[in-house]
Amino acid sequence: MSHGPLLIGLDGGTEGLRVGIFDTSGTPLVYVRNAYPTNFLRPGWAEQNPDDWWSAAVAGVRQAMHEIHAEPSDIAAIAVGATSCTVVCLDDSGRVIRPAIIWMDVRAEQEAADIAASGSPSLELSGQHHASAEWLTSKSLWLSRHEPETYEKASWIAEYTDYLTWRLSGEKVASLNTAAIRAYYDREKGGWASELYARVGIADLVDKLPDTVVPMGTAVGNLTSSAAEELGLDPSTRVVMGGADAFVAQVGLGVVNPGAMALITGSSHLLLLQTAKRTHGEGTWGSYPDAVIEGQYTVEGGQTSSGSMVGWFRNLVGGQASEEFFRELTSKAEQLPPGSDGLLVLDHFQGNRTPYVDARSRGALLGLSLSHQREHIFRAMIESVCFGSENTMRRFKEQGHNISEVVVSGGAVNNPFWLAMHANVSGVPLQVTKVAESATLGPALLAGVGAEIFSSIQEGVDHMVHVDYQIQPDQEITKAYQPLFDEYRAAYDALAPTLHRLSARQKGESASGA
Repeated sequence: MSHGPLLIGLDGGTEGLRVGIFDTSGTPLVYVRNAYPTNFLRPGWAEQNPDDWWSAAVAGVRQAMHEIHAEPSDIAAIAVGATSCTVVCLDDSGRVIRPAIIWMDVRAEQEAADIAASGSPSLELSGQHHASAEWLTSKSLWLSRHEPETYEKASWIAEYTDYLTWRLSGEKVASLNTAAIRAYYDREKGGWASELYARVGIADLVDKLPDTVVPMGTAVGNLTSSAAEELGLDPSTRVVMGGADAFVAQVGLGVVNPGAMALITGSSHLLLLQTAKRTHGEGTWGSYPDAVIEGQYTVEGGQTSSGSMVGWFRNLVGGQASEEFFRELTSKAEQLPPGSDGLLVLDHFQGNRTPYVDARSRGALLGLSLSHQREHIFRAMIESVCFGSENTMRRFKEQGHNISEVVVSGGAVNNPFWLAMHANVSGVPLQVTKVAESATLGPALLAGVGAEIFSSIQEGVDHMVHVDYQIQPDQEITKAYQPLFDEYRAAYDALAPTLHRLSARQKGESASGA
């Protein structure tokens, strides 16, 4: 049965890989998800096996093709979006030589501090005087110090997206997107940040990164014969460069013009704003040149633990409870007033990305009394995630950025309570697209660009992305949240030294000082 031309998007997430097959109008024909494990060896550490990603992709593509009775010749192209800051070390033969250090792993906080203290001009891409423990550069420096044999043996240090693109095509190519947003790559200033790498003692890192760096939507080749056989696809299928999952999802939301912002919700939250001019400031990341659309810049902010924090609480209080239990918990939380009857949560369970760039911060539950119930804590946690997003949006505005529209995707779209709270806390209308799975639609759209079905990403958006509805904020509730948001900001300022000491204790370090 012929469907073509069809486009495959692979979304490599934190907990599993999702395969989506779309037609060229953006209609999803099938989704298949396969899970893989994460190993949390120590507090702040998180690792995965890259072979699990490939196995999930193979199983998912085969099942998806079977479910829609598609022929291999129906598939025009395939592209990958995956978690960024997820670092894979490969030797000369292409063998993975240690588990991947995934995005939420913040073991490299000392290395990040050393990078931040280097004084390199490249630091303008990470908030001027900050560096993140999550980024590829910090993790590479950690490997050079703590696993020197691994670092020495690694001929290629790759991001998840680049690794899976290589497994598909056999081409060792880096995405301009992941390079720009996580490795200080700046095409306007010569490419890889060799000056920064040298300052912190890993001048040879540039030799472990690909010479070829291409924008999202660029065809890098066709499927290798072995990949085609494993996937059950035709070797003529085009392999197209994708990027970091959230930025690829941004494309799947149609956020490709200056002033548009994507709010990507899920295990973590990301806020991605397109701008026409290059700007840099404290408390945000970027602006990254050409990271999404060539000739534009992208400014980034977000939270490390959002949906993952709420999921942790659900598991803690509910265990294997039915969905009815959680619907009732949500209903009770929804009936509470803004502020959860005097309860406040700080959402830094895995540190803070922006605006504080503080890997040593930790979560906090404040104002607890014997009168509070599970629903109070549940609501306060969701409020804290929304406060965290608003904290970054405020920083965007303080830096002179205009936010003309906000398009949201991810887990919050499936929870009207959470979605409305985001709108109410920010006071900004939110748009929701017809295809909620933007992180899967995005790479499929990029695949269409690389296959020359579309002449540009904008043309792909015009054909494949469609707005479904809009959420309007309740301005009275927005006013009620303002003093609570101020308390949220004040809580971090007051608690940061204590949270840093507690973080040190979790890692078995000395807790003296701040």
